[in-house]
Amino acid sequence: MLLMIDNYDSFTYNIVQYFAELGQEVDDRRNDDITIEEIADINPNYL
Repeated sequence: MLLMIDNYDSFTYNIVQYFAELGQEVDDRRNDDITIEEIADINPNYL
């Protein structure tokens, strides 16, 4: 699973859509809506 950190720019949405089209499971979170502890709990393969 890929965890994408969204820094409030439109480019993030494009990248998330691209990876999803390729079949990659993607979880996108806003940079001020996730903590380091939550990232560790999610345990993504890619960040």
